[in-house]
Amino acid sequence: MESLNLTTKILVYTFEEAPENIKKLIIEAKSATKTAYAPYSEFYVGAAALLSNGEIVTGSNQENAAYPSGLCAERVTVFHANAQYPDTAVEAIAVAACHDGEFTANPCSPCGGCRQVLLETENRYGSPMKVILYGDNKIYELESAKALLPVGFGKESLFD
Repeated sequence: MESLNLTTKILVYTFEEAPENIKKLIIEAKSATKTAYAPYSEFYVGAAALLSNGEIVTGSNQENAAYPSGLCAERVTVFHANAQYPDTAVEAIAVAACHDGEFTANPCSPCGGCRQVLLETENRYGSPMKVILYGDNKIYELESAKALLPVGFGKESLFD
């Protein structure tokens, strides 16, 4: 029997401590929460992706009365980026969440489905995607989507 130990490095800092390019991405993600359609959960999530060509693409969660027909902000953002810029890698994605008119105090982490989509997008372009999770009290920064899903499912899983 063997043991496998996995560790994840997460940088933790405040908005004031963030580099200017990260601040800009967070501001875009926070702004994107205003376009969320969340009449059922009243949990408004926005995401902003920085592409390798310098473009920033945003998206927000879109709910539907027929669960699970809605879509999370991360997937809306990444799918939009992939559709509009199919040959352009996503370098970073920032996520912010708002409830009762206030941004969450602590970072909001992507759901399992979004983690898988972020990992697939990272693998698609063969370059790491920085993940920035915003909270009013602190921000988490991960160097790669693989850090969110360390034992992920990818094409190598299909043909192993």
